[in-house]
Amino acid sequence: MADFSAKDVQALRRTTGAGMMDAKKALVQNDGDAEAAAHWLRETGIAKSARRSDRDNSEGIVVARVEGDVAAILELKCETDFVAKSDQFGELAESLLASVLAQGEDAVSQDSSELENLRITLKENIDLGQVVRYESNEGSVLDAYVHQQNGRGVNAVLVEIHDGTQEVAHDVALHIASSRPKYLTREDVPVDVVAAERETLENITRNEGKPDQAIEKIVDGRMSGFFRDTALLEQKFVKDEKLGVTDLLGTATVSRFAQVEIGN
Repeated sequence: MADFSAKDVQALRRTTGAGMMDAKKALVQNDGDAEAAAHWLRETGIAKSARRSDRDNSEGIVVARVEGDVAAILELKCETDFVAKSDQFGELAESLLASVLAQGEDAVSQDSSELENLRITLKENIDLGQVVRYESNEGSVLDAYVHQQNGRGVNAVLVEIHDGTQEVAHDVALHIASSRPKYLTREDVPVDVVAAERETLENITRNEGKPDQAIEKIVDGRMSGFFRDTALLEQKFVKDEKLGVTDLLGTATVSRFAQVEIGN
């Protein structure tokens, strides 16, 4: 019989998140060796989490922050909003974000054991989602905006503005969070995407019974609407629709932006 006490079981439960019977069984299986028992529980948890890996994990949290000349977004995914709002889940997301800010996007691979431990503790399919990291270029400013919902970040934006102010960068980040542009300019929209949209609009226009000679002009107008939906520099500023985003920017330019939204 392995030699261990009830306090040993409780200590193992605290460090691993395992249930009482699982912790006791682990100590029995490993002759009371707490470190070996924790390893055994982790291996068992890995097997269990592998069976969970095909479960939908469209919930989660996004965190973002600027530190000096570096900014980053990190998405941590889970199955339920209950877990997404838990302290442990949020703390891990912030810890992973700090690693990315300090060491780069690849730093999260060094923290894989923390992810695995949380899968075991919370018994959900928890995984890393998108990770984006910017280092500012000379003459540029960075901003990060996170939209909160029910106590957690669900929509995060990074933006880099060249030859502009921090205030403008923040306004652009807020605008992107609300308007969700996919591209910076209309020229950035892939040719095949433009062609497919134009074909769809031509079909819609014909089905509406418009005369053939008017179709091209009507479709051109509707394509302008498509570009306003998809390209940042084509959009009206969300806080004042009398202004375009280009008016807001003035002489500044948007170097790049990224948006990460839970469930997308």
